Amino acid sequence: MKIHMFYLLFVLFTLAHGLNPKCETQDRGSNLQVFHIYSPCSPFRPSKPLSWEEDVLQMLAKDQARLQYLSSLVAKKSVVPIASGRQIVQSPTYIVRANVGTPPQTLLMAMDTSNDAAWIPCTGCIGCSSTVFDNANSTTFQTLGCQAPQCKQVPNPSCDATGNTCMFNLTYGGSTIAANLSQDTFTLATDSVPSYTFGCLQKTTGNSVPPQGLLGLGRGPLSLLSQTQDLYQSTFSYCLPNFRSLNFSGSLRLGPVGQPLKIKYTPLLKNPRRPSLYFVNLIGIRVGSKVVDIPPSAIAFNSTTGAGTIIDSGTVFTRLVEPAYVAVRDEFRRRVKVANVTSLGGFDTCYDVPIVAPTLTLMFAGMNVTLPQDNLLIHSTAGSITCLAMASAPDNVNSVLNVIANMQQQNHRILFDVPNSRLGVARELCT
Repeated sequence: MKIHMFYLLFVLFTLAHGLNPKCETQDRGSNLQVFHIYSPCSPFRPSKPLSWEEDVLQMLAKDQARLQYLSSLVAKKSVVPIASGRQIVQSPTYIVRANVGTPPQTLLMAMDTSNDAAWIPCTGCIGCSSTVFDNANSTTFQTLGCQAPQCKQVPNPSCDATGNTCMFNLTYGGSTIAANLSQDTFTLATDSVPSYTFGCLQKTTGNSVPPQGLLGLGRGPLSLLSQTQDLYQSTFSYCLPNFRSLNFSGSLRLGPVGQPLKIKYTPLLKNPRRPSLYFVNLIGIRVGSKVVDIPPSAIAFNSTTGAGTIIDSGTVFTRLVEPAYVAVRDEFRRRVKVANVTSLGGFDTCYDVPIVAPTLTLMFAGMNVTLPQDNLLIHSTAGSITCLAMASAPDNVNSVLNVIANMQQQNHRILFDVPNSRLGVARELCT
């Protein structure tokens, strides 16, 4: 009886002090908890809760900058970011816990499937957040020199006067970063990866840099997959929690062990212009029972132009090139049968009365994914406004890229099986 009473008092004490016990849960095996940046477990959530409308507009503005960034990757040229009227953090939406160095220092790093190299803010970084990696106090930290083979794998490498430090700089979203190429021990859940190569940030500008660093889950030479090939066999999956869920914790599962057996697959395609991105073959979209009329060229994979469809963990709302989006939107409106259509920010199909929405199915080669209502619609807190949670690609970018974004992936297990060049999708309640 005393034990039960003590436990009850402990629970009441933790709740009274605003602690969410799940935030303190340690990662186990090769499974990492995934938190949304607005999660109660995240230090990056706004200090004052945003209204629903502000929240949506902020995510749309963030998406706009990211879409320009992704389009610049495909075009292999930099694109001037859209200026936003508000100072917002435009970093990816989901974060995982990593322990870096010896003794370990914990950082909450953004996970990004469209980037390769990891980078973290280091002591003395100009323009970085207040939480940095104290590399001077890690006994396993080392800086790589210009003769290191990894120096040839980073963008825009340069050398210091001595040749002992390989430096690089790149554009990320609306930001630029400068980093020293370094190595240290990364511990993910209970897996230790010695001599992991990453960028030790020295300077950042703009507001797109994830405050405590980025973990690249692309398939280039410096990505997590490439550096842990023996450990994880270039295989991982994630399940992203719905950002309206109170329990905000999903999972990142590294390696082939424990991946779902019942799962549908579509081939992964490789674009030589941007080999890191995860291209898939989207062959059609069905709204209700009708496959909408999309010009084949709007969704066709084209390695010359960089056109096609990618799966991306950092964009929030799916964007389709204009002919594809218009076809989907018009059929959606026709089936909803409500005359008064309003807009909100970049969403042009919103309703201020209750609606019955049709199903929407993304048709990939070898696999169909029918989106539940939670992945298709966003509702205001009061329930007075409902919007179709997709939009057309921005006019002022290289609009050849369709992006299947994280809202449409939430509560699905997304499996990246690179050795077998396939992507799997299965329904799973992540929260």
